[in-house]
Amino acid sequence: MNELRRLELPAEVQAPRPPRLVNLLLPARLAWRQLRAERARLWTAIAGVMFACVLVFMQLGFRAALFDSATALPQAMHGELFLINPLTTAMFRPEQFPRVRAFQTLADPDVAQAVPIYLSFGTWRNPVTGVRRTIQLVGFDTATGAVVFPGLEAVIEALKRPDTIAFDRKSRPEFGPVPQLLAERGPFEVQIADRRLELVGLIDIGPSFGADGNAVMTETNFRRIVTQRKASNTDLVALRLHPGVDIPTVAARLRQLLPADVAVLTYDELVAWERNYWETATPIGFIFMFGSLMGLVVGMVIVYQILFSDIASHIPEYATLKAMGYAHAYLRRAVMSAALLLAVLGFIPGILTSIGLYQVVAQATFLPLEMDPERGMMVFGMIFAMCAGAGLLAVRKLRDANPADMF
Repeated sequence: MNELRRLELPAEVQAPRPPRLVNLLLPARLAWRQLRAERARLWTAIAGVMFACVLVFMQLGFRAALFDSATALPQAMHGELFLINPLTTAMFRPEQFPRVRAFQTLADPDVAQAVPIYLSFGTWRNPVTGVRRTIQLVGFDTATGAVVFPGLEAVIEALKRPDTIAFDRKSRPEFGPVPQLLAERGPFEVQIADRRLELVGLIDIGPSFGADGNAVMTETNFRRIVTQRKASNTDLVALRLHPGVDIPTVAARLRQLLPADVAVLTYDELVAWERNYWETATPIGFIFMFGSLMGLVVGMVIVYQILFSDIASHIPEYATLKAMGYAHAYLRRAVMSAALLLAVLGFIPGILTSIGLYQVVAQATFLPLEMDPERGMMVFGMIFAMCAGAGLLAVRKLRDANPADMF
């Protein structure tokens, strides 16, 4: 009788009915013991989930780095409103418009400043090897505060001198060891577009998919380098408004005042304008999302194969459990619990590996690759759904567990 008391009846036939939490934990305990019994199969499944997790993290990380780097320049703008040519698709290839539009906006009493910003590309000569490389040039009145890069404030006075520039320290290393040379020599001579310039300081912008490096200078020095363009045209205008004014109202008035050759954008609209180009007008964003989906598909196939083969090899045991009184729903919960356990066990090493890979790739490419909690939660949800889908496909094999086949 003591031995009979120790027999554990199925959860479905116990009386009184156990709490709902117990009904969930009992299948999970069975699933864990079943997974642990086949160590090689368990590690294979964890590796599959981890692979899918790392692949999704890297694809989403590259996609986020693409947008963050592409919008680094517009995000540095401190204007409340901006003028841009409606035909401009991205900052790295802007369409020009008449510079006089900037001064026309000053007719509005709420506009305090109108700062033209000039964008172009020039040929940078590596100060050590002499190799030429294309660099993005950004020219504007650095004293207005319409554009603020980290480190710019320290070199504003030096940039007022003729033929001076500030170099982006986050530019790719192919431009040369500029920060090291500046620390050793102080301001030194560089060459852009066959013109000798003095490099007086460093700022932080970062490379993007459109530009590997950046150089900042005043409007006057920009014109000395880029001599082939008309002085009457500009690429972008940052508008500073008086404090407390309603930005949408001012934007609406300027849209009625200005001709159709310029578009009036708020700060958020300017950033979204740039992001939209890389997200919709290029295949890069789609490629990264497609890579993420492919990683989930591969992970689902691996988890499905593991669960399916595990069920197939234990069909007699499942049939025996059914004969003992365990309902089909109980066994289905056990299989789903195994799938979700694999999601957790694969996600933990997956996110740790991805954090390490982010650091390696960021150092190699100078792209802003960082793990953030929002992305971590999103990927965990995707991995969780992937394993749940694999579990739902695998539970169909439980139909073969027929107690009548045991006799």
